[in-house]
Amino acid sequence: MTDNVSAEQLLQFIERIERLEEEKRAFMDDIKDVYAEAKSTGFDVKTMRTIVRLRKMEKHHRDEADALLETYRNALGLH
Repeated sequence: MTDNVSAEQLLQFIERIERLEEEKRAFMDDIKDVYAEAKSTGFDVKTMRTIVRLRKMEKHHRDEADALLETYRNALGLH
């Protein structure tokens, strides 16, 4: 009986994961469409992706990344 319950529970977990993966694919397609729409109106998608990534970061991590980038740019003469 324990094996049957475990198998049934495992199947439920797997099916939930599969549904979530399907939803994730749909969301990713929606995000791709938004970027395509933004690009078609003249926005730079690479820069937008960078902004989205930066907005996810905590301020102190963003500040550290900015300082390090500035240090590297200065070292290479890219003012």
